[in-house]
Amino acid sequence: MTMALATVAGTTRSILLRDVNHRISQLLTQETGEFANFVDQGVDPATGGPFTDPRRLLEVFLQRQYSDPDEELLGLSPAIGPRPHVIRQSRDIPARIALYRDGDALTRIHASPASSGTLHRPQGEIRWAKVPIEPSGASFVVAFHADHERAVADEAFRTLLAISGVALLLTTGIGWAVAGRILAPVRIVRTTAAQLTEQDLTRRIPVRGRDDIAALAETFNAMLDRLERAFAGQRQFVDDAGHELRTPITIVRGHLELMGDDPAEREETVRLVTDELDRMSRIVEDLLLLAKAERPDFVRPEPVQLGELTADVFVKARTLGERDWILDPVADREAVLDPQRVTQAMVQLAQNAVQHTVPGQRVRIGSRDLGSRLEVYVADSGSGVQEQDADVIFERFRRGTARRGSRAGGAGLGLSIVKAIAEGHRGGRVELRPTEGGGATFVLVLEET
Repeated sequence: MTMALATVAGTTRSILLRDVNHRISQLLTQETGEFANFVDQGVDPATGGPFTDPRRLLEVFLQRQYSDPDEELLGLSPAIGPRPHVIRQSRDIPARIALYRDGDALTRIHASPASSGTLHRPQGEIRWAKVPIEPSGASFVVAFHADHERAVADEAFRTLLAISGVALLLTTGIGWAVAGRILAPVRIVRTTAAQLTEQDLTRRIPVRGRDDIAALAETFNAMLDRLERAFAGQRQFVDDAGHELRTPITIVRGHLELMGDDPAEREETVRLVTDELDRMSRIVEDLLLLAKAERPDFVRPEPVQLGELTADVFVKARTLGERDWILDPVADREAVLDPQRVTQAMVQLAQNAVQHTVPGQRVRIGSRDLGSRLEVYVADSGSGVQEQDADVIFERFRRGTARRGSRAGGAGLGLSIVKAIAEGHRGGRVELRPTEGGGATFVLVLEET
C-alpha cells in the first residue's frame, strides 16, 4: 500500500511539473509570436507609419501588454558599456527576483545566440525566450519565473503525500482489525496443533460459519480423525504384534530352561523350538508384507490372461491338503493386475479354506467376468463364518471368536494380507459371501479401468 501510494504521489507530481513546463513553453511561444507579428504589422501611433526606431517599437508594444504575475516582458537595446539598455513595463516585480535588476543575467541573455533557454540563478530559475530586431541589435525578451508554478505543484505533491499517509494509517488500522478477525480461527488451528500429542488426539476445532476458514477447520478436524484412527490402529497393532511374538518366545524359553540330558527329550525340545521359531519367522514376514502394502509399488499391474491365472492358482492350491478340489468356470479374458500378488492372495485363501475344512470336503476355485469388474474366488464347504466375526476377520491379529474347525490357527494376518493385496489394485476389495449348502466364499473383486 505504501509503495502504491508513493508511486501515485510521485506520478502526480511528475504530471503537474510536466504541465507547468508545457504551459510556460506555450506562454513563451505566444508572447514571442505576438511580438514578431507586431514587428511586421505594427504602426507607430505618433506617425501613422511603420516603426523606424527599435526603442520606440519596444516601448509601444510593452505599453499594450498585460503580463502574468510571474512573467516579465523586457526590451533590450545596445548601449555603451557591457550591459544593454533595459526597457520594461511599469509594473511591480519583487526586487529579489526581478530580472531587469540583474545586469549579468540580461547580458548573458542578450549575448546568447539561442532564441530560448533556462537561466539558473540563486534567486530562482527563469525560462526565457527572445526575438531579435534586425539590424539594430535590439531584442524583445520574455522571462517567466517558474519557481512559483513549481511550488504549486510541490504543494499539491505534499498535500497528496499527507492524504496518502492518513489513508495508509486508516487502511493499516482497518486491515489489522479485519485480519485479526479473519486469522483468529487460524490461530486456533495453530494452538490446537501445538497442543496435540500422540497421547491426546481428541481435541477438535469448533467450526463456525460456511467460509474458507470454516472449511479449513473441517479439513483439519477430518485430518485429526484420520490421525487418531491411525495412532489407535498403530497402538493396537503394536500390542497385538507384541502379544503374538511373546507367546512363541515364552514357549521357546520354557522348553530350553526345562530341557534335560536325555537325547530323546533334547530332540523333541529342538523340534518344538524350531517349530516356534518358524512360526515367529512367518509372523515377521507377514508383518513386513503388510508394511510394504502402504508403498505405491506394492502391486505392479500388467496384462494377464485371467483364465490361465485361475488355473495356475488351482494347480498350486491342490498341494495344500487332501480336499475335494474343483475348478469352477473361469473368465476367459485379459485383465490388468499383479499376477504374483493375486496368486499370493488366492493361495492364502485356499490355505485358509484347508485350515477350516476336513479331508474330503469340497473347495472350489474360479473366476467371473462381470463386465465392469472381475471376480476371483475361493469357496469352501466348511462351517462358514459366524455373523459376529464377519466384520473383524480381515483386521490384523483378529480371528473369529468361533473357530470353524479344530485345525484353525495362525497369527491372524492371512486375511489382512489378502485385503491389502485386493485394495492395492485400483478399486479392489475382498468380500465374504455365504456358500450355497454351507461354508464361506472369499471373493477378490477387481474393478476394470
